[in-house]
Amino acid sequence: MHKIALTAGALYAIVLLRAGGTFAVGWLAGAGARRSRFAGRTSSAKFRRAERAIQRWGAPVVAVSFLTVGFQTAANFLAGSMRMPLPRYLPALFLGGAAWALIYATAGLGVLEVLGRLFAEHTALGVAGVAVLLLAACGVMAYRRRAVPSSGEAVAEES
Repeated sequence: MHKIALTAGALYAIVLLRAGGTFAVGWLAGAGARRSRFAGRTSSAKFRRAERAIQRWGAPVVAVSFLTVGFQTAANFLAGSMRMPLPRYLPALFLGGAAWALIYATAGLGVLEVLGRLFAEHTALGVAGVAVLLLAACGVMAYRRRAVPSSGEAVAEES
Protein backbone atom coordinates (compact mmCIF):
# COMPACT_ATOMS: atom_id res chain seq x y z
CA MET A 1 0.00 0.00 0.00
CA HIS A 2 2.91 2.33 0.75
CA LYS A 3 4.19 1.85 -2.81
CA ILE A 4 0.82 2.85 -4.28
CA ALA A 5 0.59 5.96 -2.10
CA LEU A 6 4.10 7.05 -3.04
CA THR A 7 3.49 6.43 -6.74
CA ALA A 8 0.11 8.19 -6.65
CA GLY A 9 1.68 11.19 -4.89
CA ALA A 10 4.43 11.45 -7.48
CA LEU A 11 1.98 11.08 -10.37
CA TYR A 12 -0.31 13.67 -8.78
CA ALA A 13 2.53 16.20 -8.62
CA ILE A 14 3.42 15.43 -12.23
CA VAL A 15 -0.14 15.80 -13.52
CA LEU A 16 -0.68 19.06 -11.62
CA LEU A 17 2.47 20.53 -13.15
CA ARG A 18 1.79 19.21 -16.64
CA ALA A 19 -1.91 20.09 -16.82
CA GLY A 20 -1.44 23.40 -15.02
CA GLY A 21 1.40 24.24 -17.40
CA THR A 22 -0.80 23.38 -20.38
CA PHE A 23 -3.51 25.67 -18.96
CA ALA A 24 -0.95 28.47 -18.56
CA VAL A 25 0.34 28.02 -22.11
CA GLY A 26 -3.26 28.11 -23.34
CA TRP A 27 -3.89 31.28 -21.34
CA LEU A 28 -0.84 32.94 -22.90
CA ALA A 29 -1.78 31.75 -26.40
CA GLY A 30 -5.29 33.11 -25.96
CA ALA A 31 -3.93 36.44 -24.76
CA GLY A 32 -1.61 36.57 -27.76
CA ALA A 33 -4.46 35.74 -30.16
CA ARG A 34 -6.52 38.57 -28.69
CA ARG A 35 -3.71 40.99 -29.60
CA SER A 36 -2.97 39.56 -33.03
CA ARG A 37 -4.70 39.70 -36.40
CA PHE A 38 -7.23 37.21 -34.97
CA ALA A 39 -8.50 39.84 -32.51
CA GLY A 40 -11.52 40.51 -34.72
CA ARG A 41 -12.54 36.86 -34.58
CA THR A 42 -12.05 36.59 -30.83
CA SER A 43 -14.27 39.60 -30.23
CA SER A 44 -17.24 38.33 -32.23
CA ALA A 45 -20.50 37.61 -30.44
CA LYS A 46 -20.34 33.91 -31.31
CA PHE A 47 -16.83 33.56 -29.88
CA ARG A 48 -17.81 35.45 -26.73
CA ARG A 49 -20.79 33.11 -26.19
CA ALA A 50 -18.53 30.08 -26.57
CA GLU A 51 -16.00 31.61 -24.20
CA ARG A 52 -18.66 32.30 -21.55
CA ALA A 53 -20.01 28.74 -21.88
CA ILE A 54 -16.54 27.25 -21.39
CA GLN A 55 -15.82 29.57 -18.50
CA ARG A 56 -19.05 28.55 -16.81
CA TRP A 57 -19.45 24.86 -17.72
CA GLY A 58 -15.96 23.75 -18.71
CA ALA A 59 -14.83 22.61 -15.25
CA PRO A 60 -16.67 19.25 -15.39
CA VAL A 61 -15.20 18.66 -18.86
CA VAL A 62 -11.70 19.36 -17.54
CA ALA A 63 -12.21 16.99 -14.60
CA VAL A 64 -13.57 14.16 -16.78
CA SER A 65 -10.86 14.71 -19.41
CA PHE A 66 -8.34 13.14 -17.03
CA LEU A 67 -10.18 9.84 -17.43
CA THR A 68 -9.68 9.88 -21.20
CA VAL A 69 -6.66 9.22 -23.35
CA GLY A 70 -5.58 12.04 -25.63
CA PHE A 71 -8.20 14.62 -24.66
CA GLN A 72 -6.88 16.03 -21.40
CA THR A 73 -4.19 18.20 -23.00
CA ALA A 74 -6.70 19.72 -25.39
CA ALA A 75 -9.22 20.33 -22.58
CA ASN A 76 -6.63 22.04 -20.37
CA PHE A 77 -5.27 24.15 -23.24
CA LEU A 78 -8.78 25.19 -24.30
CA ALA A 79 -9.70 26.05 -20.71
CA GLY A 80 -6.67 28.32 -20.56
CA SER A 81 -7.10 29.90 -23.97
CA MET A 82 -10.76 30.61 -23.23
CA ARG A 83 -9.78 32.18 -19.89
CA MET A 84 -11.62 29.82 -17.55
CA PRO A 85 -11.44 31.49 -14.13
CA LEU A 86 -9.00 29.84 -11.71
CA PRO A 87 -11.68 29.33 -9.01
CA ARG A 88 -13.49 27.07 -11.48
CA TYR A 89 -10.44 25.49 -13.09
CA LEU A 90 -8.37 24.56 -10.02
CA PRO A 91 -10.98 22.30 -8.34
CA ALA A 92 -11.43 20.46 -11.66
CA LEU A 93 -7.66 20.12 -11.99
CA PHE A 94 -7.23 18.84 -8.42
CA LEU A 95 -10.13 16.37 -8.65
CA GLY A 96 -9.39 15.09 -12.16
CA GLY A 97 -5.66 14.92 -11.46
CA ALA A 98 -6.25 12.90 -8.29
CA ALA A 99 -8.44 10.42 -10.18
CA TRP A 100 -5.82 10.13 -12.93
CA ALA A 101 -2.99 9.59 -10.43
CA LEU A 102 -4.89 6.91 -8.49
CA ILE A 103 -5.89 5.02 -11.62
CA TYR A 104 -2.39 5.03 -13.06
CA ALA A 105 -0.77 4.25 -9.70
CA THR A 106 -2.96 1.22 -9.03
CA ALA A 107 -3.41 -0.16 -12.55
CA GLY A 108 0.07 0.88 -13.67
CA LEU A 109 1.80 -0.78 -10.73
CA GLY A 110 -0.33 -3.87 -11.19
CA VAL A 111 0.64 -4.19 -14.84
CA LEU A 112 4.31 -3.63 -14.03
CA GLU A 113 4.22 -6.34 -11.33
CA VAL A 114 2.56 -8.81 -13.69
CA LEU A 115 5.13 -8.05 -16.38
CA GLY A 116 7.97 -8.37 -13.88
CA ARG A 117 6.74 -11.79 -12.73
CA LEU A 118 6.17 -12.91 -16.29
CA PHE A 119 9.72 -12.01 -17.32
CA ALA A 120 11.22 -13.47 -14.14
CA GLU A 121 9.38 -16.79 -14.28
CA HIS A 122 8.76 -17.25 -18.02
CA THR A 123 11.25 -15.09 -19.90
CA ALA A 124 10.57 -16.64 -23.30
CA LEU A 125 6.82 -16.12 -22.90
CA GLY A 126 7.37 -12.50 -21.87
CA VAL A 127 9.62 -11.79 -24.84
CA ALA A 128 7.13 -13.46 -27.18
CA GLY A 129 4.29 -11.38 -25.71
CA VAL A 130 6.20 -8.13 -26.20
CA ALA A 131 7.10 -9.16 -29.76
CA VAL A 132 3.44 -9.88 -30.55
CA LEU A 133 2.39 -6.48 -29.14
CA LEU A 134 5.07 -4.68 -31.17
CA LEU A 135 4.09 -6.51 -34.35
CA ALA A 136 0.42 -5.72 -33.76
CA ALA A 137 1.23 -2.02 -33.23
CA CYS A 138 3.33 -1.96 -36.41
CA GLY A 139 0.54 -3.70 -38.32
CA VAL A 140 -2.05 -1.18 -37.15
CA MET A 141 0.22 1.72 -38.13
CA ALA A 142 0.90 0.21 -41.57
CA TYR A 143 -2.83 -0.40 -42.12
CA ARG A 144 -3.68 3.19 -41.18
CA ARG A 145 -1.05 4.59 -43.53
CA ARG A 146 -2.49 2.64 -46.43
CA ALA A 147 -6.08 3.51 -45.54
CA VAL A 148 -5.47 7.29 -45.39
CA PRO A 149 -4.09 8.81 -48.59
CA SER A 150 -1.30 11.33 -48.21
CA SER A 151 -2.04 14.97 -49.04
CA GLY A 152 -0.14 14.68 -52.34
CA GLU A 153 -2.27 11.73 -53.46
CA ALA A 154 -5.50 13.51 -52.54
CA VAL A 155 -4.51 16.58 -54.58
CA ALA A 156 -3.52 14.41 -57.58
CA GLU A 157 -6.88 12.62 -57.52
CA GLU A 158 -8.83 15.91 -57.43
CA SER A 159 -7.06 17.28 -60.54
